[in-house]
Amino acid sequence: MTGAGRAETRASHGSRLAAGIVALAAVGVFALLGLLGFKLAANAGLVAPRTGGGLGIFTSGQFVKTALRQAPDFTLQLFAGESLRLSDLRCKPVMVNFWASWCPPCRQEAPLLEQMWREYREQGVVFVGVDVWDSDRDARTFLNEFGVTYPNGPDPRGAISIDYGLSGIPETYFIDREGSITRKWIGPFTEAALRAFLDELVATGATGAPKGT
Repeated sequence: MTGAGRAETRASHGSRLAAGIVALAAVGVFALLGLLGFKLAANAGLVAPRTGGGLGIFTSGQFVKTALRQAPDFTLQLFAGESLRLSDLRCKPVMVNFWASWCPPCRQEAPLLEQMWREYREQGVVFVGVDVWDSDRDARTFLNEFGVTYPNGPDPRGAISIDYGLSGIPETYFIDREGSITRKWIGPFTEAALRAFLDELVATGATGAPKGT
């Protein structure tokens, strides 16, 4: 090989090496940015570093604006033994809450949810709890500990969570009498926020979500 050829080969190897270094550096930068973003979210109190099954734990409650859409139907095998199908609840306002026994904010809001269920069921509201990434024993212990009486069941394959685009827990959806999602709330509730959303849900009648959703 001539001197020119060897120089050309060295230049080619050098170019590939440089390209590889740049690519590795880019991967490192993106990974660092991802970790930094998660850290900032955790510091802001929106999601805790601890996760279960890949789900974040929302430590602070907030309303998330969502486009009015039909709630994905599902059938839930309840811990009480019977089954519940969401579409069978049409013409009733429904609140669907995703939770797990290992989630501290879920424990925080559990007494309030049961209190509001006992109050608002007389107005036709149905509460439904969906237990995610949990053991049967731990879930039943949780329900017994907090005296939860509204319908609850597990989502063992994660199908319901996927259909709803679950990103963390606790996460709650409000569904009007026409079967449309009107509100989404992430994190634990305050009594004022939950009461306001339930009053709004009761007031929607068969006309769908109120203006401003």
